[in-house]
Amino acid sequence: MWAGNSPRMADGSPPVTRVLQLPLTMADFSRRGFRLDRESERAELEKHARYFLTGFNVAAKSRYVHSALAEIPDAERGFAYEGAGMFAALHDLAALGRGGALARLLSGPGDDYTHLIHVGHGWALVPTRLPLPVAVPATPLLRWLALDGAGFAETYFGGLRALWRRCHRRPSEHRQARIAGCGRALWFTQAADPVGVARVIARMPESARGPLWSGIGLAACYAGCAGPGAVAELVRSSGPYAPHFGQGVLFAGAARYRARIVPEHTGRVCEQLFSATPEEISWWTDEAAHGLTGSTELSAYTEWKARLRELAERRF
Repeated sequence: MWAGNSPRMADGSPPVTRVLQLPLTMADFSRRGFRLDRESERAELEKHARYFLTGFNVAAKSRYVHSALAEIPDAERGFAYEGAGMFAALHDLAALGRGGALARLLSGPGDDYTHLIHVGHGWALVPTRLPLPVAVPATPLLRWLALDGAGFAETYFGGLRALWRRCHRRPSEHRQARIAGCGRALWFTQAADPVGVARVIARMPESARGPLWSGIGLAACYAGCAGPGAVAELVRSSGPYAPHFGQGVLFAGAARYRARIVPEHTGRVCEQLFSATPEEISWWTDEAAHGLTGSTELSAYTEWKARLRELAERRF
């Protein structure tokens, strides 16, 4: 890392972060060892992953990051902001916390993608496999979405073996928050196959199944590739963990609505599961966070999700 008195670029960034670029081939399912037998779903999910990588690369080379990200297609911009969040975390770590990249990314248009940026922030150290704690931003409540991002990255880069290792660790609030991200990545590794997803989760410890299903709900609603029949099958397969699945859908619907760009598949899943629009779901998630938004404690984030599970169970 660069020391505090290291040279800077014109925009104040450490030189090391301005030469970082991630190859788009990292999104290739064949390179990752993911399912290849579901061609249309694979193509869609690989596209999302490429836009994540594109967002990282845009942030690494653009002084005016919001203007550059505005060129990304509407429905993919959230993934690009997530990738930019990963870059912001690396930039600020390289600057020993004084880079200000996260603050700049969260400002202005970035506020619409605050959930995705915090998730992306959690990716920062996982690909290096350094035994360091997840870099969690200072933001109250939403800071813990970084653990979700770390879980996604862990499974995305490490596959089902990494998922197995994470799920078999001793239960804790940190572990549960991270496993939810592993569940989102599982949607990618299985190319959105409900049967494959359910089969993998059934082999995991019981304490991990709820968080995994919440990640599946978030991915199915945000990333898509789940038709009406697939959503119904996922709810059936989740069994007693259906409220966790519903909580993930609520998170996804609210995140999409905040950006004011709601793909057809997100609206359809919200309607099928809750007979509600993403706008209504966004209001529910805000109401569930009442009294928690100012807290920096992980317990507040855990309580927020618990409230949303209760809400989901009542409305199923």
